[in-house]
Amino acid sequence: MEPSEFDELKHRALRLLASREHSRWELHRKLRTRAADDSLLEQLLDDLEAEGSLSDRRYTESYVDARRRKGFGPLCIRQELQERGVDRELIQHCLDEGAHDWDAHLDRVLQRKFGTTRPSDYRARAKQARFLEYRGFPPERIRARLLDGA
Repeated sequence: MEPSEFDELKHRALRLLASREHSRWELHRKLRTRAADDSLLEQLLDDLEAEGSLSDRRYTESYVDARRRKGFGPLCIRQELQERGVDRELIQHCLDEGAHDWDAHLDRVLQRKFGTTRPSDYRARAKQARFLEYRGFPPERIRARLLDGA
């Protein structure tokens, strides 16, 4: 193990982490072409986690907040995080935290897109339901909001 190779890899990793949070999987994917040995890369990632520079939990919380602000629902966010190699239990924990009122969020997204008037006919409800489904909201919450008026 060459110290210069390890240092270069660490410098590259810290530069990536300085721009935004990354999951361990993402960082591994971005750095694997630069590492001559996979064990060297794993050691670097372990070191970064130990010193607190790399945290899947912090990444997941940041990602959930950013996607919520853009109007996405829990199903879409869950899928995207799974594609980025985040542990399912960590995803579930971050999506279930008390700070996330998904029903109120659904109402805000719906109001931002369609205004405050409720859909008057089937066609308008279907259009809103498709939009919310595309954004990653669960069908039961969509149904409750659009049909039951909850």
